Amino acid sequence: MAVRVAELKALSELDDEELMRRFQHDDSEAAYTLLVRRYKSPLTNFLYRFIGNYDDALDLAQETFLRLYKYKHTYDSPQRFSTWLYTIATNVARTFYQQRHRHSVLPLSSLQQEDDEGPEWEIPDTSYMPDTRVDSTYIAQRIQQALMKLPPPFREAVVLREIMGLSYEEIAEATKTELGTVKSRINRARQRLQELLHDLYEELYGKTPNQQ
Repeated sequence: MAVRVAELKALSELDDEELMRRFQHDDSEAAYTLLVRRYKSPLTNFLYRFIGNYDDALDLAQETFLRLYKYKHTYDSPQRFSTWLYTIATNVARTFYQQRHRHSVLPLSSLQQEDDEGPEWEIPDTSYMPDTRVDSTYIAQRIQQALMKLPPPFREAVVLREIMGLSYEEIAEATKTELGTVKSRINRARQRLQELLHDLYEELYGKTPNQQ
């Protein structure tokens, strides 16, 4: 146990990419353990936001880390580790969602018709997301309810951007989607969330986002 603790401490200063390289080439269990510790909470949060059920999110996070362990040699060292990990998580979540809804016809609404239309989107202000300012169970529930009303591709993209903090390029890579489509989906998702959370924002701040 002392050796393991010492190894964890020695590796703790390394960045994600170096830890992954150690895990790949040295078969370091300590490096893998540190990566799991760093990403367990954010990964579970992403999966919960996408799936909408915390227990399922925990299971899918575990499945993601199992795939990380099993397919560690597919990681390409120049690639950012977080992007690679969220690519795995996205595939796991999509498979789960498709299996759960395989007997349902999912209305993707008119939003998806604008996926590949128009120029590069100018991304609007994000202050319509009140949970970035106020920590409240009620607000968190409202945010999640609004997210679950978005078509899956839009929910996936906006969660990766707004909550997980990935760049547009990283989201395009993680979701295997064209950059312009990613920007379009995020823009349309933000607009829809602004509509869905309009009353909540007014309740909290006494004005709508457009009145700032």
